[in-house]
Amino acid sequence: MVNGADGNRFLPQNNATRAQVAVILRSYLTMAAPQEPETPEEGGRVLVAYFSATGNTERVANLIAEATGGGLFEITPADPYTDEDLDWTDEDSRVVYEYENPDARDTELAAYTPENWDEYDVVFIGYPIWWYDAAWPVEGFVEENDFTGKTVIPFCTSSSSGLGESGARLAQLAGTGNWLEGQRFRSSATQADVAAWVEGLNLQ
Repeated sequence: MVNGADGNRFLPQNNATRAQVAVILRSYLTMAAPQEPETPEEGGRVLVAYFSATGNTERVANLIAEATGGGLFEITPADPYTDEDLDWTDEDSRVVYEYENPDARDTELAAYTPENWDEYDVVFIGYPIWWYDAAWPVEGFVEENDFTGKTVIPFCTSSSSGLGESGARLAQLAGTGNWLEGQRFRSSATQADVAAWVEGLNLQ
């Protein structure tokens, strides 16, 4: 703020001259305020979008978000599936009807596009496997968004079925984006399992 008098001494009992006061005020007014460290926006450049029927995909999606520092977007049907709807052993259930009637799979979503969609350049898309394919609520999300310039990585949860051609079919539906080979996780996947997979993607 100020320099001392001769010998770099301060003289608190003396009066300040007009020039000294001017220097003090100018120095005070032009001081750079301490800068708060910038906090990255929640979600950063990575988005983890997922549809979860029973909670397994949601759990893995959260592990991916933790490993990447990414944001989360739940793909939610406007008419949510109940436990009865999801009972694939009941031939009268909603999922069985939709499986047998492909035209009924066009599931309306509560929201199609995440906020700040254009700011993401890596998008993970998660889903359970239904009859060897991606659960169809994901299709509406994929078809409605433009993935141009984005790296897209599918992942699925399944107790037995693999990813199969589900990722390739979603890439075809999207028509845009750089789609990487996906990954299938068991519901018992650990944070270490997910972190090792994410690290192997070399996204940085």
